[in-house]
Amino acid sequence: MEDARDWLMARGIDDVECITPDLAGVARGKMMPAKKFVGNTSLALPSALFMHTISGEYPEESGDFRYSPNDGDLKLVPDLSTLCAVPWESDPTAQVICDLVDQSGAAVGYTPRNVLKHVISLYEARGWKPVIAPEIEFYLVSKNADPDYPLTPPIGRSGRQIQSGQSYSIGGVNEFDELIDDIYDYSDAQGLEIDTLIHEEGAAQLEINLRHGDPVELADQVFLFKRTIREAAMGHDIYATFMAKPIQGQPGSAMHIHQSVVDIETGRNVFSRPDGGPSDLFHHFIGGMQKYVPAALIMMAPYVNSYRRLTWGMAAPTNCEWGFDNRTTAFRVPTSEPEGRRVENRLPSSDTNPYLSIAASLACGYLGMIEAIRPTDPTERTANEDGEIALPRGLLEAVAAFEAEKAFHSVLGADFVATYAGIKRGEHETFMQVISPWEREFLLLQV
Repeated sequence: MEDARDWLMARGIDDVECITPDLAGVARGKMMPAKKFVGNTSLALPSALFMHTISGEYPEESGDFRYSPNDGDLKLVPDLSTLCAVPWESDPTAQVICDLVDQSGAAVGYTPRNVLKHVISLYEARGWKPVIAPEIEFYLVSKNADPDYPLTPPIGRSGRQIQSGQSYSIGGVNEFDELIDDIYDYSDAQGLEIDTLIHEEGAAQLEINLRHGDPVELADQVFLFKRTIREAAMGHDIYATFMAKPIQGQPGSAMHIHQSVVDIETGRNVFSRPDGGPSDLFHHFIGGMQKYVPAALIMMAPYVNSYRRLTWGMAAPTNCEWGFDNRTTAFRVPTSEPEGRRVENRLPSSDTNPYLSIAASLACGYLGMIEAIRPTDPTERTANEDGEIALPRGLLEAVAAFEAEKAFHSVLGADFVATYAGIKRGEHETFMQVISPWEREFLLLQV
């Protein structure tokens, strides 16, 4: 805290935002004067804050989901390694990501950062350390004050509305040069490292790749990146959205996760044998992904809208196949040297909470490694053209599969499984209260 005090004083920081991701990945917390922050002030949030839906409602208790009888406080514990500037604020402001503990100081198992830390601890107990690199896709859209109207692509510097079919187009990126400069500047101010930025297939759809590293640190970066990109876009009078399927007829947005595992003592990639070939652990990791990811899909595709992306015929996998450099599979093995051998999970959508999707993906691979699960043979075919969908097709089906998988109670935590399932059931009930344009168009005058 002494170092934090010096850091804040050197930058003339007036306010500190103490933030933590809720189960949706939304930043929750408190703001306080910098002097109070370094004064060892106790910070707390009500436990129910981590049990409401994305629409802010509190679902009915169901299954094993229960509220705390007294809605007691959870304590915020700042992780000072995450302390950084908030570059878009007019007054000098800092932010710090916090963990959550109960009144006894024990980690609260159903909060996202703690779920991921628990999965990492399982790897560490085996002498392993997972390494990940996320790729985050998102859309820029014109401001949309009325949710009844569809989203539309924004106007670029050319003065024209952006069109689709711009994959890897430098001109497509240049349409938003000033916004992208702000994203880079804001990222630098927070110590966030962008590896590459490209224009994707959709109209004004961009992708940012982050450098590989520690899963918790990378989840923190994605958490902050989402906030950063939204703020930068708002400064240019447009929206940035991480919805999985924001525009009808356009490709969905994913958060692909590249994963490898190294030996803690030697730093060697355990996915490769000494002779450079793929190891048994590499195949077992893939086997675990194939077996368990369908049941964990609710953590990678968390909303009704997420399943609009996972539809046959669009640019997203709908299978559990794997293959070498095959982008039509759910689990792709990119071409690399033995020390860089990794597995890319292409199923998560960009609307996911990064802590939870990374935790789920690594948990499935871990189960495969400890259970020595053999994968199917790799496929060389176009795996998503047969019209079959080997995944849950909607939110309730995904929730049922999630709750039924007993292995998740130990690797993710029984409290988390119960809480997350209850929230997702509640979100589905909220969604069912809304009448869609499809229903008005086809049912209004015909049924």
